[in-house]
Amino acid sequence: MPRNDNKMKINTAEFIVSNSDVSKCPLERLPEYAFIGRSNVGKSSLINMLTNHKNLAKTSGKPGKTQLINHFKINSNWFLVDLPGYGYARVSKKTKDVFQEFITDYFEQREQLVCAFVLIDIRLEAQKIDLEFIEYLGESEIPFCIIFTKADKISKTKIDSHIAAYKKQLLANNWEEIPQYFVTSSTEGTGKDKLLEFIDGVNQDVFKEMNEF
Repeated sequence: MPRNDNKMKINTAEFIVSNSDVSKCPLERLPEYAFIGRSNVGKSSLINMLTNHKNLAKTSGKPGKTQLINHFKINSNWFLVDLPGYGYARVSKKTKDVFQEFITDYFEQREQLVCAFVLIDIRLEAQKIDLEFIEYLGESEIPFCIIFTKADKISKTKIDSHIAAYKKQLLANNWEEIPQYFVTSSTEGTGKDKLLEFIDGVNQDVFKEMNEF
């Protein structure tokens, strides 16, 4: 196959700000991609792998290390947003206490958000907390994709089986089709190019729309 030299490359990744108030997030009208998942899903490792930085996002063996909204400016033209995990919090459709209130504010008020990435540990069977969080995003009409992490830890057969289980669960919950998803491994770099290609495509559409106004 010919080499694709037009694929996105991350040349710069700069930490900008951490806060718990969505009104204090960067004012720049740049597209944002938010990364969120259950505690200990491998979010920090994935972010470091995507950005080619070993310590851009802090990794820890302790769940819930990330406690704030963290903005990183990538290539000076988009933001990667590292959000706290929804940990072991109770998820309720009635109260929508899916996670901390400021995270709910971020998803429901942040106009720059163009896509949320929901990280799911591929080693585990479909988890109720993940399914209910996905349901929250769907009900709130927030654009999102699923990222299955830690694909190097299990066999291809189990990966296919667990993805099939998620598809079955979502279809049972009246989804017409499963959201777009990516299978990744931070250790082996699996899925990196496809993720960056997706982000690059969305960015091109966003900037095209901005230039039309």
